[in-house]
Parts: sequence; structure tokens; C-alpha cells
Amino acid sequence: MLAFGMPATFSRSQIEAIAALAHLRLDEAEIELYARQLGEILEYANQVQNIDTTGVPPTASIGARHDADRADVVHTSLDRASALANAPDANVDAGLFKVPRVIG
Repeated sequence: MLAFGMPATFSRSQIEAIAALAHLRLDEAEIELYARQLGEILEYANQVQNIDTTGVPPTASIGARHDADRADVVHTSLDRASALANAPDANVDAGLFKVPRVIG
């Protein structure tokens, strides 16, 4: 159960504050729409919070384990010179190399 209650409705000022945080400009119709939709979402969340889960064991993961899952094993890393040996425009002393710009 949540430690705080979730409101079932949102005021105009709350929607405007949320929109300001998200850098959104909303018209009157959008403010009314989002107030209603957010209220419906939180009302559904309240319903989910009130479901009786007595006797249901906690679940750590909803997915089954796969053969690809394995235990972590510590290995030694490549030394810096070997890691940079084939790197383009490498500066071994600094431990860096340059790559082509991909974002313009």
C-alpha cells in the first residue's frame, strides 16, 4: 500500500504545473482532457492498490530464467596498451582514442 493517497481528480493549476515541468503548452481543451485522464489513471492505480494479495508470494521477476543467464565471473581486463592497440587515432598515454563524430 502506498504511504500517501492519490487524488482522484486534478485541478487546473495542478495540470498547468505538470505541463510547465514538461515544457508543454496546453490549450483549454487539453487541460480538461488531461485532468480527466490523469484522474482516471490514478483511480485505476487506487483500485490495483486495494487488491487483496494475501497468500500470494512475492515475485522477484515475472520472466522465466533463460539459458543465457549466467553467474558473473571476474576476469582480468585487457591492459590499456592492448585495448588501444587497434583503436583509431589512439593516445595510449592518455588512454583515449578519437572516433568520428556521429551527432551533427
